[in-house]
Amino acid sequence: MRRDVLAALAAFAVGLVLLAASAYYHRGGPAWLPVVPLALTCAGVAVRRAAPLAALAFGVAGLGLDVAFAGPSLPTTLIFTDNLYSAALYGPARLGRWLLYVTAAGAVIIGVVFSFTEKNLWKISVVGIQAGLVLVVPVTTAMVLRQQRDQAAAERARAEQVAHLAELDRNAAIVAERTRMARELHDMIANHFSAIAIQSTAVLSRKDLDAGAVQQIMASIRENSVQGMAEMRTMIGLLRQEGEDPDATTRPRLRDAADLAERARQAGVETLMTVEGTPRELPVSVDLAGYRIVQEALTNAMKHGGDRAEVTITYAPAHVGVVVDNPLNDDGPALPGSGAGLIGMRERATLVGGLFEAGPYEEKRWRVRATLPTKEER
Repeated sequence: MRRDVLAALAAFAVGLVLLAASAYYHRGGPAWLPVVPLALTCAGVAVRRAAPLAALAFGVAGLGLDVAFAGPSLPTTLIFTDNLYSAALYGPARLGRWLLYVTAAGAVIIGVVFSFTEKNLWKISVVGIQAGLVLVVPVTTAMVLRQQRDQAAAERARAEQVAHLAELDRNAAIVAERTRMARELHDMIANHFSAIAIQSTAVLSRKDLDAGAVQQIMASIRENSVQGMAEMRTMIGLLRQEGEDPDATTRPRLRDAADLAERARQAGVETLMTVEGTPRELPVSVDLAGYRIVQEALTNAMKHGGDRAEVTITYAPAHVGVVVDNPLNDDGPALPGSGAGLIGMRERATLVGGLFEAGPYEEKRWRVRATLPTKEER
């Protein structure tokens, strides 16, 4: 508003100079008369941003008075173009369109009227061009600038929206990565520590064990501890490794499930391992998912089951199947569980497009079954 007021004062001062230089059509009236319409159009400049409709009203009133009584004068006409421009640029969008229609029609009407009063074709052309410059050009210029301004605002809004969506995607990726890391840690460590807890409980609760049996159990506890630490170091190394394709030799494979069965036997769970079909290379995600499902199912068998478990791995042409079957413990679970194991197994199967089911079957038995597709077009 302050800049507009200063611009209005400057325009009024320049207009006075032009009037003093006789830049207006003399009709024989008092010399101060052209100053009134000049002041009205300059008042429109002062409020052009704060009240564009009032600026247009001041301009129309000033130009009307100037044409009818005082002039017309050059400074009032020039400042009126700013009134039109401001109304089209800062006023409502519909006002700009109406001003374009009205000013275009006004320029045509002025040219037609002047053609009846003046037979000089050159003068008619000059008046028509001047009417177009004074009326139409300011409105069209303002509409072009307004369109550019609105387009820039839309681009800024779109850029902010894209940035917001990118931030949401980044947060979702962070949450997914944290969930994946938590699942990996749970599946790796729970198996080893469950075996350690069961074996140490057996040593503490059995007073009749000889030194050889105790030494064998302690050796198994040490082996589970070392293997757990080794897997933890491997995972930390993979997390630190740059790139998205870590060395395939460092990841667990479903064909290594025999090691899980041996570890369960050392923990006191007699584990029968059966492989049906011909083992083959599997997609990385399927290979890891199958291994972790077997690992978590055996961990649950050690926690909640009896002293026996059966693992069956089936290699079919289009999928690989994993079944872990164990009796339930009559005395309840040997160790407390967090409930995350079944959720993690189901999520692993779902992520690779497989099927998963787990629950009691027959009498006092529990079965975990997963079917994981191996075709790339799944």
